[in-house]
Amino acid sequence: MQGASGPMDANKAPRVSIASRQVLADHIYDAVLDLLIDGELGAGDVIGIDALAREFQVSSTPVREALARLESTGLVRRTALKGYRVAPMTTPDELDHLMQARLLLEPSLAELAATRLDDQITARLEGAVHDLATAPLGPSFHDFRAYWQADERFHRIVAEATGNEFLVAAYTAIGGQIQRFRLFGGMRGVTDADHCVAEHTRVLEGLRSRDPARARAAMAAHLTDARDRALASYTTHPPSST
Repeated sequence: MQGASGPMDANKAPRVSIASRQVLADHIYDAVLDLLIDGELGAGDVIGIDALAREFQVSSTPVREALARLESTGLVRRTALKGYRVAPMTTPDELDHLMQARLLLEPSLAELAATRLDDQITARLEGAVHDLATAPLGPSFHDFRAYWQADERFHRIVAEATGNEFLVAAYTAIGGQIQRFRLFGGMRGVTDADHCVAEHTRVLEGLRSRDPARARAAMAAHLTDARDRALASYTTHPPSST
């Protein structure tokens, strides 16, 4: 019998590489996210693994991986023996609770990050704000995906700049849920880009000043204003399940 590097497995089918499978899962994740944000999959709709696998001409494995990632964001939910469904509509109370959690955590992240900022982190933050300000804002999610990505990237960089893996994990747990609330607001497109860019710029300035109190205050102001805009939007244009 030859070793692991020998021809003993020559007749076995080659395994799909982890990298290739991840690429497939990423592609399916993005495609399903498009369907969710653009309203082609509505709240409560069943998401069939086999149907998606046939549509994308892949095995069920990358589909399951993509849906598991979406589950972690709150966009889809899995029920034992019943599979996946699109998450139900969000409520103003849920949004308010999420923003309470963000207001407890993220100003503290900015405060700590301000004491640890270096040129490399600063450049990454500047790049995120630049991308936020220049991203297209078309009516479909495909058009404004880059805007959302730049926004999320900025907040994640702040969390990572703390150098505290437990704080990063806490941000990740909350940050994933943000996508669900963006989902239903996203059906109306991006409506507050000017405010959002200005607020991120002030947070960046607070961080660059290396003044923890200034960075904390700027992040708190940004999240408070974002919460107020979102709640006002829910009041005047409540999300529809259709």
